[in-house]
Amino acid sequence: MAIHNRFTTLLGIEKPIVQGGMMWVGRAELASAVSNAGGLGILTALTQPSPDDLRREIDRCRSMTDKPFGVNLTILPSVTPPPYAEYRRAIIESGVKIVETAGHKPQEHVDDLKANGIIVLHKCTAVRHAVSAERMGVDVISIDGFECAGHPGEDDIPGLVLIPATADKVKIPIIASGGFGDGRGLAAALALGAEGINMGTRFCATQEAPIHDAVKQFIVSNDERATNLIFRRFHNTGRVARNSVSDRVVEISSRPDAVFEDIRPLVGGALGRKALETGDLDAGLIWAGQIQGLIHDVPTCKDLLDRIMAEAEKVIVGRLNAMIAA
Repeated sequence: MAIHNRFTTLLGIEKPIVQGGMMWVGRAELASAVSNAGGLGILTALTQPSPDDLRREIDRCRSMTDKPFGVNLTILPSVTPPPYAEYRRAIIESGVKIVETAGHKPQEHVDDLKANGIIVLHKCTAVRHAVSAERMGVDVISIDGFECAGHPGEDDIPGLVLIPATADKVKIPIIASGGFGDGRGLAAALALGAEGINMGTRFCATQEAPIHDAVKQFIVSNDERATNLIFRRFHNTGRVARNSVSDRVVEISSRPDAVFEDIRPLVGGALGRKALETGDLDAGLIWAGQIQGLIHDVPTCKDLLDRIMAEAEKVIVGRLNAMIAA
């Protein structure tokens, strides 16, 4: 079954499945594999140490696929922020046609990207943010439910409500993020008003994901309960896999007098990178969502996307259609 809609037509992709930008994971190996499988692969800009490194990674990805792929640029408040404008310029000058944005006050980035003819997907965790992003001029909303890995916002609204609530309020295409990993999820997302899905954790457990096999097996062995919510008291909630590090972060943060400095030594990005690259599951935070409970293998990206599409067809054309006919 082929699914054609505004989203697939806009991006020029065969399957309405996006690999979200993930720190340390969104590299050319994974992005090209997803794109070659008919979805949209995405490089993560800030995984690269510098804008010039990003240029080289874009060139490397382009050498591995002739299909559309994008770049994620996540803007986070920081005392010493990365040179976002320079990364943005590297994306534009490299001829990238699709960018996934996320984070804090992206207006100047969206304006520049749109002025250069780039399609912008913006990730949001609330309906009000989606409405604002549509006014800002983005082309697609990626609406991220509470089930997701990463930062689900502070409203705690799951996808079953958030997706149709967003579809009711915006006119541009939306794709559903958070809690997606199989064809049942794709069929559900389409029924709720989305035109595709965005997957992060599911793509970590693929053969092409550039992370240690021990981490992939860790995701496979986990169930839907195996996450922790961290940074809640600091109003920057994050969902990560449950390990000794995230358990410790939760425990320290629960103390009445806890401040961020108390957990800073445990949550550094370099520690998380060490966990992903070495397979030391207690080296740092491992970001993963509740979808872990529906991940049972480590396929190639092609096999995964083909299976998702076949499962979605079975649900839509088989199971649901049979109920209507009855």
